[in-house]
Amino acid sequence: MTMLMEDIPVRRWVGARSGPVASVCYDSRTCKPDSLFVAVPGLLADGHAYIPDAIRNGARVIVHEQSMPATPDVQWIQVADSRRILGMLARNFYEHPSSRLCLLGVVGTNGKTTVTYLLESILMAAGCSVGVLGTVNYRFKQKVTAPPNTTPESLDMQRFLRDMVDAGISHVVAEVSSHAVDLRRVDECDFDLGIFTNLSQDHLDYHKTMEQYFAAKKRFFQEILPASKKKMSCRMVVNGDDPWGQRLLQEVRLPHMTFGIDTPCDLSALEIHLTLQGIRAELCSAGRRFNIVSPLIGQYNLYNILAAAAAALTLGISPEMIQAGIERLGQVPGRMEKVSGPGQPSVFVDYAHTEDALRRVLQNVAAFKQGRLITLFGCGGDRDRGKRPLMAQAAAELSDLVIITSDNPRTEDPLEIIRQIEAGLAGGTLKKVLPAALGAGDCSRCYTIIPDRNTAIEMVIACAGPSDLVVIAGKGHEDYQILGNRRISFDDRLHARAALAKGSRQRNP
Repeated sequence: MTMLMEDIPVRRWVGARSGPVASVCYDSRTCKPDSLFVAVPGLLADGHAYIPDAIRNGARVIVHEQSMPATPDVQWIQVADSRRILGMLARNFYEHPSSRLCLLGVVGTNGKTTVTYLLESILMAAGCSVGVLGTVNYRFKQKVTAPPNTTPESLDMQRFLRDMVDAGISHVVAEVSSHAVDLRRVDECDFDLGIFTNLSQDHLDYHKTMEQYFAAKKRFFQEILPASKKKMSCRMVVNGDDPWGQRLLQEVRLPHMTFGIDTPCDLSALEIHLTLQGIRAELCSAGRRFNIVSPLIGQYNLYNILAAAAAALTLGISPEMIQAGIERLGQVPGRMEKVSGPGQPSVFVDYAHTEDALRRVLQNVAAFKQGRLITLFGCGGDRDRGKRPLMAQAAAELSDLVIITSDNPRTEDPLEIIRQIEAGLAGGTLKKVLPAALGAGDCSRCYTIIPDRNTAIEMVIACAGPSDLVVIAGKGHEDYQILGNRRISFDDRLHARAALAKGSRQRNP
């Protein structure tokens, strides 16, 4: 107990201050004999209500905020902020694992996942042993875990880092969400470097305003990074072309490296060639120039490449290893992932679920279209409602045909979500048509509504010609759909491939 409680601020401690602690937990169902249970007030439930369950399951130390009646044979430790204390206890219990490896945090609205994949590939090319914590999965060596959150809860974060240290991992790349920063999931981690990709509207159901959203991102660089005991000559890698990145540089005074295309930056891209086959460019930093080739598509992926390359350079990785890592990385799951083959419409599945992300995807593929650009998307329920009409506007500006469908409606009425999306098309240039019109010939500069996502995917691919580009946006790598409180199996990629195969059989019986 002495080591576990080191540096933990305590308001009141009732009971013996000794004894074994077999585990630390915040979910009463995971408690076992001699556990320490931390009662954390959550967004949907309050851990204090589950203290009796934790004790029944064997917990003998209870950390809590609210005043609680003491009972025999249990230690009661009252603290001011149990969420913060959970991270501190986890750090102590797992013996401060982040101090034993190189930890990189990727922060921003869009591009975090792709940057982690790029950095993983570069670091592996350089001979490093790498772990990744992110939206698609948590992985190291041959172990892959499905993620409940982009960034693990503080206790789970420390446990994963401990497991990685024990497995011989030298470098960890972590997506750090704004929720994670706000909920103190990474406060007790010693980061070597923070990478800022960009900022655009998202998660305003939680943060309420863009200023509060930015404040959460900035806190990572302003408070968490400086608190780290790591000694790095460069602490931040920042998108110098992004206005929020420029503001971050003005408001946070840490040694940094910038990357960009349009403004003078420490790492820039020249001789840029973008095609549907990938990216070729020359990167330039401090007089050094080296060429990169990547199968990733679009200018926004060039920004992701620049972010990863800049981070690698700050770690002392050679341009040759950066080149090799970038070239080795193929498709990133659900990020402009091509699911079609020769002779078929070019069909891409992408995770874009914000106005900015959707606009970037469509802007980049629009440059390559020979026929129509067809966009299928929806919006998640119980999330930022303000972005729904904005996503519709972005789709309408850049697409020849738009299909509005369901995403993860959760507990909202799917048709109401669709109505809010459709409001963004009012007075616009797209004509509304019935779904049946999709099969009646060339349907261009129009939109339709098909609430069932599988039906929408089947119909949009059936109506697409070989020269058309189809973007299925919103869910990307997700292999489920959330309807009410149920999670059903659903993968855009599988449904799109099935629809493409069906179309091929019909054309070639």
